Amino acid sequence: MAKLVSKTYGEALFEIATAKEDALRDEIMDEVCALKEIFLSNKEFTRVMLHPGIAKTEKMEVLKNVLSGRVDNELAGFLFLVLDKERFSSIDEIFEYFITKMKEYKRIGVCHVTTAVELSEIQKTKVLEKVQTTGGFERMEMHYEVDKSLIGGMRIRIGDRVVDSTIRTKLDELTKQLLQIQLG
Repeated sequence: MAKLVSKTYGEALFEIATAKEDALRDEIMDEVCALKEIFLSNKEFTRVMLHPGIAKTEKMEVLKNVLSGRVDNELAGFLFLVLDKERFSSIDEIFEYFITKMKEYKRIGVCHVTTAVELSEIQKTKVLEKVQTTGGFERMEMHYEVDKSLIGGMRIRIGDRVVDSTIRTKLDELTKQLLQIQLG
């Protein structure tokens, strides 16, 4: 159910944003990213918005005070609708869906690179160049992570596509093959 809510409302917010000119579209994207961070870091605000003992009108007033003059009017109206329909508990997922959809729309690829050791800047540049030429994106957003359990090699994930050339994965595959030989 939560996934349906985030998709439905995320699509609505996407429609609001894409109906605007490029500069305003980028502004809404920036505002959504900022609000997502604010809502995540301010647990008290979120508790107030979700508290069943606080009247909806009071919540609307709090939201109005927070947003007034700070965000696009249509974005503010969208947030009032989310609150009115009692879907504020899904706001993070709604924002996440919207951000992902906007990145797809703007042809921004999000790449997660996991290695056993920290990559040098030169290595990061080579990975970026390779990913950009094969991915067909205009721009890449790179995220690097170190996981020593991989032993060596690299795992690259872009959306639901994964290229895994880690030694850990190769050892696991070899183990499976050896077990099949012993059993056969």
